[in-house]
Amino acid sequence: MGTTEAALRDLMVAGLAGDAGAHAALLRALVPLLRGFYRRRVRGGDDDIEDLVQETLIAVHTRRATWDPDRPFTAWLFAIARYKMVDQFRRHARLSPIEDADAIAAADDFEAETIARLDVDTLLEHVSPKQARMIRATRLDGLSVAEAAAAEGIGQSDVKISVHRGLKALVARVHGGTR
Repeated sequence: MGTTEAALRDLMVAGLAGDAGAHAALLRALVPLLRGFYRRRVRGGDDDIEDLVQETLIAVHTRRATWDPDRPFTAWLFAIARYKMVDQFRRHARLSPIEDADAIAAADDFEAETIARLDVDTLLEHVSPKQARMIRATRLDGLSVAEAAAAEGIGQSDVKISVHRGLKALVARVHGGTR
């Protein structure tokens, strides 16, 4: 199951209905989304990012009854993530800059970001699964080419080619091509 809004929502609904497997699958699916979210916003080491991911997953688990099924799941998720990030900065009294702090603070921008992510998910359905995974890993989740290659068990040049060809196909599609 993917990480689209609909897929995540279905897992959340099933989890709330008592399906422990769906709830566990939801939490596993959220890990790469949250890592990418924090990598783009937090200046710090991998330990800080992993701490934030774990704290957010715990919050999603403990506060799952507060989610309103009439609202987008990912908007609720990223609101929790934002609060966890702010709490982390306060706890550590860091003065490191937060990229796009105004955008992070505004809930409307969170919803816009979520919608944009869903648009990207829809767009990535038009390239091969491998190209979509490599684009997502390197361009959205913030992995280096080496990290993406290691995670996928392929060569770095294969990652670069997949990303290049996938992006080329997406550009052609957006500009009215038939790919």
